Amino acid sequence: MRKPDFTNLLQVLAGEKPSRPTLFEFAVSERIFQRVCPGCDRSPEARAQAWAELGYDYAFLHAGLQFTYGPETRAASISLNESPLINSWEDFEKYPWPNVDDFDYSLYATVKLPPGMKLIAWGPNGILENLIRLVGFDQLCFLCFDQPDLVQAITDRIADLEYAHYERALQFPAIGACFVNDDWGFAQGPMLRPEDMRRYIVPQTARLVRLIHDAGRPALQHSCGNVFDCGLIEDVIDVCRFDGRHSYEDKILPVETAYDRYHHRLAILGGLDVDFLCRSTPEQVAQRARAMLERSEADGAYALGSGNSIPDYVPMENYFAMIATIHS
Repeated sequence: MRKPDFTNLLQVLAGEKPSRPTLFEFAVSERIFQRVCPGCDRSPEARAQAWAELGYDYAFLHAGLQFTYGPETRAASISLNESPLINSWEDFEKYPWPNVDDFDYSLYATVKLPPGMKLIAWGPNGILENLIRLVGFDQLCFLCFDQPDLVQAITDRIADLEYAHYERALQFPAIGACFVNDDWGFAQGPMLRPEDMRRYIVPQTARLVRLIHDAGRPALQHSCGNVFDCGLIEDVIDVCRFDGRHSYEDKILPVETAYDRYHHRLAILGGLDVDFLCRSTPEQVAQRARAMLERSEADGAYALGSGNSIPDYVPMENYFAMIATIHS
């Protein structure tokens, strides 16, 4: 076990070389946590200790704001058109919009962290994700043409709540950075037309990043999907001004290519494709992980991890082969 040192992640996000190879992951399977901390409960302290045991300098813990969604019929997945609650201006007024003051953020003040560790605060889904959950994806596409004023009103209300959420979280010294988690696209392109993304989503996201920066913390983006071919990556870097970006797929843009193109402007976080982690041997995983560490050794601005997360179906031996390379 390495002692956590959040300074390493700060160096990565500043576009620098960390003092030692640094790991980054958004979500890790519960069975992984149980492997490194057998019998541990789900308390914040136990979860933070498990992150530390795995070699991370931070822990992801969520407190506070939640949105109300419609009834779900999912097992392992959910339709983007599942049970929308807002179909009209009347629904907009009737929806039970949450109040940040009604949620408990005390976890960020009371949790006991291993020395050197910080927390990363994340959102209750992102602006676009909540817009889709509340409206439904197909209907949202129609509304962007038929009732753009309603789309704007819903987006603004969601964004105001997200802003209040991060504003509240940033009051706590334990928060070392904020993670703005909002999937912007499919493998083929963005969820909405680039002009609609720039009308509704990009300005409000930039507002969140300014809040985080004004509080003296770095802002990290998690966004699945192809934002490269349509040019939205330039908005991520130059308009939103994120410090680091997470989520990469080989069929969209391999992390090696992303690093070569963008690491001078944006820290690259994770990137080993989840499909690759599932289908490869531990030796192949270790080889690619070492190659990424070597690729970024001179310039830094990189933290090793998966392209998205470590779900249950990633072979445990492959995950451990990846993270073990930081010691080799």
